[in-house]
Amino acid sequence: MTTTAALYESVNRPLSAVLDAVPQDAWGEDSPCAGWTARDVVRHLVTTQREFLARHGVDLGEEPDVDRDPAAAWREHARRVLAAVSDEAVAGRGFDGFFGPTTVGAALEQFYVWDMVVHRWDVARATGGDTGLSEAELDRVERGADAFGEALYSEGVCRPAVEAPAGADRAVRTLARLGRG
Repeated sequence: MTTTAALYESVNRPLSAVLDAVPQDAWGEDSPCAGWTARDVVRHLVTTQREFLARHGVDLGEEPDVDRDPAAAWREHARRVLAAVSDEAVAGRGFDGFFGPTTVGAALEQFYVWDMVVHRWDVARATGGDTGLSEAELDRVERGADAFGEALYSEGVCRPAVEAPAGADRAVRTLARLGRG
């Protein structure tokens, strides 16, 4: 297993647990992502990872049906991604990325794994699930936000930061930075 695969799996486990706990009637609940339901957040995760990997020559097969069962679709998708990035030839494939030369594995870790942590919170918040983030996850989210700079607030990434309430804990402050109140 590559380091990318190990990291992906470590973030996938708590995300899958949150998705598996969503009641079937809650998938249509509004998420903190404007205009997206909890189901739409899962669709976004699946679609963006598939598009990224496809651009780099990785065929993940037929797209799982997020409309039928978002949690099952995610599990199938994540299984396929994990298999793909367990291959060092895939994870180590170089390309010129948004921030300069990188690899498929490094880009997956920098943005798509980051996205999994943030959107796990979004789904949990929308559906009454466990919104807790560990200190290590908050470290990852903050490092990612720092690395993205102003690109963090580009169309389709995050809304502008909102002010956290006085005395807010680290998680609230971090999420406020991502436009989540």
